[in-house]
Amino acid sequence: MTPAGPLADVGAVLPVLGSTGSGAQALELLVGHQRGRRLLVLRALLDAVRTAPAGALPEGTAERVLGDWRLLERAERADPAAARRVVHYPLTGAWAERSLRSLALAGGAPRAARTLPHLGALAASAAARAGLRFTAEVPVRDGLLTLPTLGGYRTPKPSGTLRVDGDGNRLWLRPDADQPRRAVEVRRGADGVWRSAAPGWRPIQALWPDEDRPGGRPVLIDDADPYREEGGEGGRAGNPYGLAAAGRLTDEDRVRWRTAWREAQPWLRLGDGNRAREVAALLDCFVPLAGAGSAQYSATLGDAFGALLSSTPMGGLKMAAALVHELQHTKLLALAEVTALHTADDTARYWAPWRQDPRPFDGVFQGAYAHLALAGFHLDVALAATVPAQRETAWAAHCRCRLQVEAVLPQLLGSNRLTPQGRTLVNSMATYHTRLGRHTPPEGHLARATAYVETARVIWRRRHL
Repeated sequence: MTPAGPLADVGAVLPVLGSTGSGAQALELLVGHQRGRRLLVLRALLDAVRTAPAGALPEGTAERVLGDWRLLERAERADPAAARRVVHYPLTGAWAERSLRSLALAGGAPRAARTLPHLGALAASAAARAGLRFTAEVPVRDGLLTLPTLGGYRTPKPSGTLRVDGDGNRLWLRPDADQPRRAVEVRRGADGVWRSAAPGWRPIQALWPDEDRPGGRPVLIDDADPYREEGGEGGRAGNPYGLAAAGRLTDEDRVRWRTAWREAQPWLRLGDGNRAREVAALLDCFVPLAGAGSAQYSATLGDAFGALLSSTPMGGLKMAAALVHELQHTKLLALAEVTALHTADDTARYWAPWRQDPRPFDGVFQGAYAHLALAGFHLDVALAATVPAQRETAWAAHCRCRLQVEAVLPQLLGSNRLTPQGRTLVNSMATYHTRLGRHTPPEGHLARATAYVETARVIWRRRHL
């Protein structure tokens, strides 16, 4: 596997990205860079295993990693698209980044030794997708065997490994090494979902833009992958709400996800349809969050480009708004890896009207960008909605987001820490913000939004100055 080719000129896409749009060239730039980086990280991980000092990793670990890598390469030779669906899956990135960091840290080899066997699960999934005949040893963690992008199997075995055999569109999971004939059979359906009659198997659910005509690349609802939490193995959830990733979704949860996804599509297609195209290009999976109650929460996952953390959606419009919000963070994080946007440090000293705590400069930058996109989205909803209550709610959200961005744009525009690329982006944000202001909302909405933002400012100053 080799990294992607040369990237397009970033300067050509900054103006459209600054208006919270994208376009084919911008999406190709961002996605291509992330995919190239993923391959470099995987190669660096393989090299780190090969060159690990003698005795740093348990005996046999390096040989097993190399064997798993060979199976992954076999899968790519047989069906590159199928293999890269696994290689470029967001949670593969989370695993690879953590494993590489562990190997680079003094004393981190024992932790790496626990995470490296996951390559066997990745290789088996890629081989299954490619239709290979193969045998692999896949790790079991807390009684769950996970095949990334395919599903998971709950086994009485709490840890260790489990043999997986594959041939074409079928897999056999062998929980009992002493009785190899007693196997759990899993089959790939015409829709690409892997199903089994065994009660312990849970397929990863798939969502298509057109649920009535499944086709193309679906978005997965991943409730099985062991690397779906940023906190890592045994760690606390790394999302800003402190919510843990959900366990197995109930049938009711699945219905709510599918209903919200279907209802979100018309909202995402408002305007020129670019928001729907961004979802198709940038989103690979949802990671459901547990414990949110009746609230709607969402967040991006730092090491997992293309993943979105979300509580069970409360409806199609709220899901669409969450997608618009979080994919702006995805875009800006990816752009910052292509070119530096500012040179500010991480000191949390700035006010942001959407947060109660002081934020670093990058946090203000990220938040302003996301709220600018939300202002545009809610404006389109307000102009398109036919239900009066829905229209009023959209106007209120548009005005609030627009004035929140207006409150912080001066400190972004006036900053001497912006790079030339960052300044081009912020100038385009300001131009788009001005364009949004040409629409006059119904009476009272701007006044209420102004009061909301100013109240937030006063409260923040009392607490932090």
